[in-house]
Amino acid sequence: MAHGKLNPPVSRRPPAAQGGTAVLDSEGFSRLVDDSPPVVALIAEARARGMEVVVSALTIIEATHRKTNRTRLNWLLSGIRIEHVDETAARAASAILLDTGLHGHKYAIDAVVAEMVLRQPAPVVVLTSDADDMSTLCGPAVRIIPL
Repeated sequence: MAHGKLNPPVSRRPPAAQGGTAVLDSEGFSRLVDDSPPVVALIAEARARGMEVVVSALTIIEATHRKTNRTRLNWLLSGIRIEHVDETAARAASAILLDTGLHGHKYAIDAVVAEMVLRQPAPVVVLTSDADDMSTLCGPAVRIIPL
């Protein structure tokens, strides 16, 4: 890690198993980095069920702060698939906001995460502190686990 920059490692994990996908939003990922026992247990259970763990590249930005344990962050990221945000994803996230009647910066990153969630192999679970917003953005096909 040169000059304190966070260079997300490329995941060496194979594509998602038939078990589906577990997605962490900012709070979910922050709690995993902080070694929160309930979140660590949920992720361990998801992996035991063959689920792949996924975060948005924006989640890394949102969850990283001055007190973040960078060594643990990088170790965790080495085993998590990181979804990048491109123009197609941004346009799709904008469409989700329009479809749900939400708008503004309050929902922007949540919409990007929701767009990513909707592209993942089912079943999909989302660990989030924004259960109401993520339920609205993702719809009924996604299981929301409130933190």
